[in-house]
Formats: sequence, structure tokens, C-alpha cells
Amino acid sequence: MKSKLPKLLLVDDERNMRESLKVVLESHGYQADMVESAEKGLESLSNNNYFMVITDARLDGMSGYAFLQESHERWPDMPILMITAYATPKLAVEAIQSGAVDYLSKPFEPEELLHSVNRCAEMHELIRQNTNLRARLNLGNQIDDIIGNCDSMIELRKMICTVGPTEATVLILGESGTGKELIAGALHQASQRREENYVRLNCAAIPESLLESELFGHEKGAFTGAVKQKIGQVEEANEGTLFLDEIGEMSRSLQAKLLRFLEDGTFVRVGGTEEQKVNVRIVAATNRDIIEAIEDGEFREDLYHRLNVVQMRVVPLRDRREDIVLLAEHFLAKFGRKMSKFFEPLSVEVKSLLGSHHWPGNVRELRNTMERSAILATKNELSSTDLPDFQFETRLRKADSDNVDYTELGLEDALASFERGIIEAELSRNENNLSRTAQKLEISRHALRYRISRLKIIH
Repeated sequence: MKSKLPKLLLVDDERNMRESLKVVLESHGYQADMVESAEKGLESLSNNNYFMVITDARLDGMSGYAFLQESHERWPDMPILMITAYATPKLAVEAIQSGAVDYLSKPFEPEELLHSVNRCAEMHELIRQNTNLRARLNLGNQIDDIIGNCDSMIELRKMICTVGPTEATVLILGESGTGKELIAGALHQASQRREENYVRLNCAAIPESLLESELFGHEKGAFTGAVKQKIGQVEEANEGTLFLDEIGEMSRSLQAKLLRFLEDGTFVRVGGTEEQKVNVRIVAATNRDIIEAIEDGEFREDLYHRLNVVQMRVVPLRDRREDIVLLAEHFLAKFGRKMSKFFEPLSVEVKSLLGSHHWPGNVRELRNTMERSAILATKNELSSTDLPDFQFETRLRKADSDNVDYTELGLEDALASFERGIIEAELSRNENNLSRTAQKLEISRHALRYRISRLKIIH
């Protein structure tokens, strides 16, 4: 347990006492920082992460009691041990009432000190576990949450049961909205790490300049605005699982650092020099065509092979049409319960409309559709009017293209207008996903990007 603990802080104006305490504690596996005043102690607590504080009662400047009171107000979960050479029952009561977890009178035996420190370490661990349990209550990513009766989904659930209990790194591939995050959560719940943290990081949602700090943490002063040390997601996930979503959007420079981390679990915080080590299982996901990204030089091939120990592919909803009604009724019942509505089974007309839609947004789009329908429905049976007009965008795009009079344009402009219309329509159908759009147009992703730039298409 000590290897997982942050450092503790020693506050004492006597140098010999500080160093003696540090020697005793470090000989038993604890790490400690030392300061000589309460003022510096408050500054250290503001800038660093500690699991407890040991302070003398009498200090130059702010007293130990004043330091105890302010620390307890600002960090109520921080255990504080007070030591003093002027012990009285009254002062002991005052210290405990001010927030101290224990009170030691000098001189004391090393065993007395270690007993109190061990109790504080156990308290820190209990608080950490409680925080983890509260976080897990909101995950709800059990294998039974992965709904579908088609062969591909049955095989996927079997694979989760097989791979989940292992330590294998997993790469999940699939279009946006297919449920890759749900699968990652189910893998964690099926693993031996289920009692530990499950940390999620969306690599596309964080600016590139901040992603390394978010992943590996940073030291105080590492960059403008880094006013205190920050623990990264890899440390938050220690002994648990780290899910890296949209990993295909990570820059190549950070990919190199991630590759090194995957090799042996070591890393250095931004602005730091000390090598850290954690034990984390990595699950990664992307909606990009990862092979094409490698060919375009946008993703490292060695990182792909390191992540691709076990690969899971999630088929798009349009390729598992037998599950559309099953999922629709599941979502409708779920939202109905939240709104205190009871819905009848879907009618043949509604089933037909749902089954004929292309579902470019996959399960996420279907979920949103059923939530909207549950809100708008005035009866306990959905009708076609409760569903969105799936044909609206198709008709709109067709009308736009029909209104272009190519006879009024020169050859180059007419060709550009026609090409722009095709690309814009396909981008819209695929939710601006470049890899999927390029695949549908049967061109490379690089060629699609070139055309988007040349034709000044906003996407």
C-alpha cells in the first residue's frame, strides 16, 4: 500500500527533529517532504499532493495550532498528527478539537509515531476506495448493457468475457456512436481490476498542447498556469484501467511517449525529471481507419502493434438491422421509466421507418431518436409523427443540387460545384467523419482532405 501513497509533509522549525523523523519514516517505506514553518507548510499543501501532515505545536511565526485549524478548514480530509514537548491534557483536547487525528508528546518511541502514521495511511486508503466506489456507481458498464442478438454482438460479448479477466491491451475499432466506450467499461468490469479506478480520457476533446499534461501530469511551473503539481490520468488509473478514446487523434510526438509508457509503465511528468512508474491496463479506441492513418504518416505503426494485442471491431448499426427494433424498444422503455410513461410495443409502421433509416450516427443516433420520441409522444403508442423526418436532410441536399444551373457555369466551376455537392452530402451522411466519407467515396483520406481544402468546404 505504501508504494501507492503520496508523500507526507513534516512541519517543524527544528532541523534535527525534521531530519530524524524523516529517517525513521523513510526506513519504513514512507516518503516525506520537510518545511520549517507553518507558512511554508500551507504553501506546500497548496502546491502538492500529500496523504498526511506531521506538525510541531510550537513554531516560529504561525503556531502549530493555527496551522492545524487553517489546514483542517482548507483540506478537511487531510489527516494531521501533532507533536509537542509541552503536552498537557488541555492542549491535547484543543488539538483534537481543531482537527488533529492524533497527538504525541515528546519524547516518544519510533513505534508510537509509526503506529499513528500507519493509521493515517489506512484512513487515506479508505477515503480513496470510497471515492472509487462512488465513481463506479455511475459507470453501469456491465456486459448485459451491450444489447444485440446478431452474430457479431454475440461474439463480441463472448470475447469480452474471455479477454476481460486478462491483462491484455485492447484496441476497439468502430464508427462513431457504435458503443466503443460501453465495451471498454464492460472490459474493466470483467477484469481483476474492477475494484480499482476506471479512468476515461478523450484524446480528441483536449487541446494538443494540454493532452500530455492531462495524460502524464505536470510539475509546478512546468508552463504558464501550472501553479501546482498535477497528477495525470495514468496515475489516477494506477492498478486500474485507463481508456484512451479517439486515440487516432493523438499527435505523433505524444504517441512516442505513450509507446514508451506502454513498454514498462514508466513516464515523466511535464516539467519534471523524476521517472514515475504505475501499473495500468490500457484500452484504446478510435473511429478512424487506423491502417490508412499509418499509411498517411499520422499514426505510428509500432504504437498500433503495441496497442493491437487484442482487437475488437464493432459493426455499424446499418449492418445489424435485426438489432434496431430491439435497441429502440430498450431505449424507449428506459426513457419512458424516467418520464413515468408506459409505452406499448412498437407498431409495424414505426418498425418499418426505423428499419429503413441508414443510421449514420449508429446507436447514439437511435438512442437520441427514441429519447426525442418519448418526450414528444402524447399517447402510450408511438406513431410516425413522433419520429424525426429522416428524409428531410436527403430532400434538402437534393433540392440544393437541383437548383444549381450548370449551364451558367464554366467547365471548371461546374465540375467543382458538382464535386463539392457530392462531398458535402457524403460528409453530412457520415457526421463529418473523414475516414468513413473517404471510404464511401472510394478515395484515400489524404485525397479527401486535399479536395476539402481546394473546394473550401466547411466541415
